[in-house]
Amino acid sequence: MKQKLVFILGPALLTMGFIIACKKDKTDSSTSSGSITALSCSSASFSATATINTAYTGTATIAYTGGNGVSYAAGSAISSTGVTGLTATLAAGTLASGSGSLTYNISGTPTSSGTAAFAISFGGQSCSLSLTVNTAATTSCDAVSGVSKIVCLAQAFEATLSSTQVSTLQLSYTFSNIKTWSNLPAAMSARLGLRFGDLSSTQLTAAKALVQEMTISGVANEGYDEVQQVWLADDYLNANGGGSDYGSGNYYIAFFGTPSTTGTFEIMETGHHKTVANTYSAGAMVAATPHFEAVEPVSFTSNSTTYAPISQERDAFVALLASLSSSQLSTALSSSTFTDLLLVPGNDWAFPTSYSGLQCNGLSSAQQTLVLNVIKTYTNDIDSTDAAKFLATYTSDLSSTYITYSGTTAMNTKYDYFRIDGPHVWIEFIVAGGVVFPSGIHFHSVWRDRITDYNGTKS
Repeated sequence: MKQKLVFILGPALLTMGFIIACKKDKTDSSTSSGSITALSCSSASFSATATINTAYTGTATIAYTGGNGVSYAAGSAISSTGVTGLTATLAAGTLASGSGSLTYNISGTPTSSGTAAFAISFGGQSCSLSLTVNTAATTSCDAVSGVSKIVCLAQAFEATLSSTQVSTLQLSYTFSNIKTWSNLPAAMSARLGLRFGDLSSTQLTAAKALVQEMTISGVANEGYDEVQQVWLADDYLNANGGGSDYGSGNYYIAFFGTPSTTGTFEIMETGHHKTVANTYSAGAMVAATPHFEAVEPVSFTSNSTTYAPISQERDAFVALLASLSSSQLSTALSSSTFTDLLLVPGNDWAFPTSYSGLQCNGLSSAQQTLVLNVIKTYTNDIDSTDAAKFLATYTSDLSSTYITYSGTTAMNTKYDYFRIDGPHVWIEFIVAGGVVFPSGIHFHSVWRDRITDYNGTKS
């Protein structure tokens, strides 16, 4: 009985041993995967340089060590992070027995400048592959001036943007779009265009270069000086109780129409306490209003420097009022109490149908000069050439221009109000109560034009 059992089991064991031996051989020779001991993304080389918004096709070569000599198939696409829009795909190949390199095919269109990162993993090793994406070739606008320079800088800014950003920036020239501004923070009243805080450093530099050219002025604390100080004031509010609703990062820039030296377009920089809305047509600046400016607190210190960006306007009002006789002051004094500007954001083309206050034709030459000094604190917020053009119009209208005020002549008490109103010029200023600092005050002011506001666009 024992002999028979051994005889039966013997062939079975031999057969099992043969099957096991064949299975082991198959695993060793056919299904072994590629492996390496080290992968060096930091020393990777690229066949081409990448530029923002430009289609890219190239290869990355990554060195490895400790290869086991087996073949490997092409990999799946790896999407870039940081700068998006690119993919990297491993090309099929055979590992060296030792040191060698892997090749990744990279393609796509990078959406911004900076670093496109790819998470590479192969043969038990991983690393981050970094491809630098350059900004568009820098275009110098120094050789041109006037509207040509505005257009050049606008195009240079657009060149730093992704196609999605450009579509957000550049909108149709319609009244519905161009009237979208406010004296409230953007978190409370939505703006159009691109938010400064969402731009890269390169993009923000280009945007600010454009705003600077729109507001360039040779007068201290006016123009771009004033713009920057108002931005600083918002940063001060952000850091001193106002929170994230405030700050220079919450200002926006928008193009309404396509910037060119032949068509009509407006460029608007707008945020909580500053709106610049310049309109250009056929190569000339045709409107600088509405132009809104405000500040809270009226004076503040940042990095050991004290700023009071709207005080030059207030001081000019005070000097003018101080020059008036008691009879003139009585005529200029309004019977109304004002709690806000009349032509606030959204109250467009609502100019009074009649004038009130003290007519400037009865003022002395010195007093008329003081009226023009007030107006200059607004026209000096744009480039000097166009400032002179608007000032010339307002000077010719001076005899038909009126001044009025309410409250005190010191313009430092809540609800003190001052206005200049002429055939063209409209300037309002009011002392408002504090918002972030409730016990204090802050200034609101607007420059408008009865004829050229929004380049005359009303609907």
